[in-house]
Parts: sequence; C-alpha cells; structure tokens
Amino acid sequence: MNLVSSIEKNIKRASEKFKKIFPKEGIIRIVTHLDTDGLTSAAILTMVLIKNGQEFWITIVKQLEESIFENLKQEASKQKWKALLFLDLGSGNLGEIKKITKEPIFIIDHHEIEASFESYIEEENFYFINPLSEKISAAGLCYLFAKGLGSEKKLAQFAVLGMIGDILDKSIGKLNNLILNDAKDSGMKVKRGLTVFSAMRPLHKALEFSSSVYIPGVTGNFNGSLGMLREIGINAKKARRWRTLMDLNDEEVSRLITAILVRRVNDGRGQDIIDNIYLIKIANQIWDAREVSTMLNACGRLNYGGLALSFLLGSREAREEVENVYSQYKHLIIKALNWIEGAKKIQGSNYIIVNARSNIKDTIIGTAMSILSSSFIYSKGTILIGMAYRPDSKIKISARIVRDGEKKCDVNLNKILSPVIKAIGGEVGGHPRAAGALISQDKEKVFLELIEKEMNAHELSIKI
Repeated sequence: MNLVSSIEKNIKRASEKFKKIFPKEGIIRIVTHLDTDGLTSAAILTMVLIKNGQEFWITIVKQLEESIFENLKQEASKQKWKALLFLDLGSGNLGEIKKITKEPIFIIDHHEIEASFESYIEEENFYFINPLSEKISAAGLCYLFAKGLGSEKKLAQFAVLGMIGDILDKSIGKLNNLILNDAKDSGMKVKRGLTVFSAMRPLHKALEFSSSVYIPGVTGNFNGSLGMLREIGINAKKARRWRTLMDLNDEEVSRLITAILVRRVNDGRGQDIIDNIYLIKIANQIWDAREVSTMLNACGRLNYGGLALSFLLGSREAREEVENVYSQYKHLIIKALNWIEGAKKIQGSNYIIVNARSNIKDTIIGTAMSILSSSFIYSKGTILIGMAYRPDSKIKISARIVRDGEKKCDVNLNKILSPVIKAIGGEVGGHPRAAGALISQDKEKVFLELIEKEMNAHELSIKI
C-alpha cells in the first residue's frame, strides 16, 4: 500500500467512527494549535459540528505541556465527553494523550511522531491521522476527514490557508492537488503575481509590510515604499483611491518586479518574488490567502484565537477586530526584525542563535525566525535559533533552517533539539525544518552550551 492510500485508509477509519458518536450524549472536546494551520483546522471541524448539531468546546494552545494534560484529565473526570480531538499537535505526545480519557480520541496532525507510535495505531477508540512523509498540512488532513463526513467543498479554502500558513504550497503532491481542485470548484481563484504582503491592500502598504518578501529600504519603511513607487513612475493613488497590486497593468508590474529584484540582488537576496496568489472567499469578500494566513497567525500569537475563528466563520464584527489585532502584530514583527538586525548574536559556521530574552515576545520569536529563514540574509542551510522569555519564567525556543528551494536537506531540527531538551528537561516538537522547545529560564546557560555542541557535532558528522 502506498503512502497516500495509507493516509486515506486512516481517514476513512476515523471518519466512520466519528459519525457514530454524533447521536451519543455529551460534548466533543477539541484542542488545537494557535497558528494558521491549527486555527483553520478548528474552523473546518467547527463547520462540520455545527452542521451536524453537535455540542463542542475548543481550546487553543501554544503547545502541549504537562499542565494541559493534567487539566484535560480533570475535565474528563467531571464532564461527559463523547470524543477528544487534537488538531495540528499531539503526534509527539501519543502516550500522554492516551491516558486522558477512555472515550474515542482523534489526533489529526502532521508533526513528527514519537518512536512508539505504531503500538497505538490499531487500538480501539484511538484514531491517529498523520501524513508521515507526505507534505500536507493539518488543515488539509482535517478537510479530507471532514469530506469523509460529507462536508462541502467550500471548506477546502480553509485547507488552502493551512497549506500556505505552513509554507507547503511549494510542493503540491496528490493530496494537496485534490484540495486545491476542490477549492477552485468552490470559488477560489489562482493567479501568478508578486507575493508581497497582500494583493488586495494599498500597494504602498503591501510593500511596507512585505516581511515574507524582504525588500531592503522598503520593508518596514513607509517613506521607502512610497519613494520606490515614485522612482519607477507608478502612481500609488488613482481617483482618490489607493491602488492595489491587482490594479497595475502588465508594464507597471514589470517595472515593480525589476525594482524589487535590483534591491534584493544588490543586498544579496534571491529572486523568489513571483508565485501563485490564492484569492479565497470569506463571508462573500475576496481575500489574498497569504494575508489571511498572517492575520490568523497574528490573532493566535497575540491570544485572540477565538476571534480568528469567529472571523473565519463569517462574523463582520470579528473581522473589524481582527484588522486591529493584525495592525498591532505587523508592527511587533517589524520591531522584532529591526531589533534582531542590530542585536549581538551567537554564531558558528552553520548556525545563528538570537537570544532575545525580553526584547521580543515569546509568541513572536517563531514568526521572526521564519521570516529570516526565507529572507536570504543568511546563507542557505544556516540553522537559525531564536530564544525569548515567557511570562511564566520559561524560554520559548524556535528553530528554523534557511531554505534551499526543494533541495534535499540533511538537517532535522527536531532531532537536533531533542537530545538537548531531553538532557536538561522541557518540551520539544515540530518538523525537520521547523522545530520548537520550551525550557525553564534557569536552564538558559546550559542550553546554549549544549545546543552549540550539538550543532558543531552535526556539522562535523556531515563533513565526515
């Protein structure tokens, strides 16, 4: 059986069981991750549960910690559950999750799996959906799961958001292609164009906040963005209305692309600024999916996950509030990137460590590392590790690797972090190219010593 068939088999088994619990008494308990993928996963399941008249309760979390497992155990002893679901997390905590309740447990996740996972797969009342090596988001898996429950194709647009949020739109396999086709059938439009910030926002703002496509002298600079447009003869306004990327003619787009490339090449960056733009529909309004992905991340990172869900479900009031949260978030990201630029870093031949302590919010450090990993400020293959203090006397650690297109990478960040965290205590999880951990602040010095040794040893093993 090939990999895709195996995933489809697990989804079918899980969806058939999930249908059977609908008539039973009790609530469906859901725990999801706070990023775009987790929030869109929750939105997909929410739509399915509402349609089927189910009572449910959703908790949005940064990551799974011991305190969360304990709270869930207490809840399970006091409340009547008919199922427990984990979305976009849980693959590295199967043993702990299994202890929470005897009711059916569903884990829909795409992160790396704990070593003993095979012993759980066929257990009664335990349903584990993970793509293993197939590149698909948790929201994509949730959509396929929901499709097995008879959901509408329009939910595929949420799955596209999850795909973009986890930067999986660069590698479209069989399952993602199926999801994209369903999204197109339900109204999504796909166009080639500049991937700066948002195709639907005023052009000068799209350039100013283009952190995913870093433009020297323009990103984070209001005057710089307007100045560049003036230099190349593009009017930012027309008939008292700010122009968007979609308003430009082919000749203007060509001029803008050239101007951006000149600035990026002169600054040592790559030419990765043209890609598919996914235009999706939420509550009868057209949105650039990349912008919505950033908006959802903003809400999750700033503790407004519930607001993000309301927005996805069509609330106009939530949309206005999300815009405000998004504005705060954009400025925090620009501030973080500016701080990192001037900060003293710990550097090796194959790694950069940014110890921000209290200078960057713990919920922002991962996003900042992700932006830097795609900005070509550092050479391809460089490991980036960001550290930031949490309010509870812990340190959030986020690791990324500077991308190298689709070239095979020998680095597995999850496996680099894991032995260090195991030695000093804490939580760890993630993907080969994006991983995270949580340690207590009193372990800061020893973590830095051990992680440098680990990365130096890794580099030596590659050379040998």
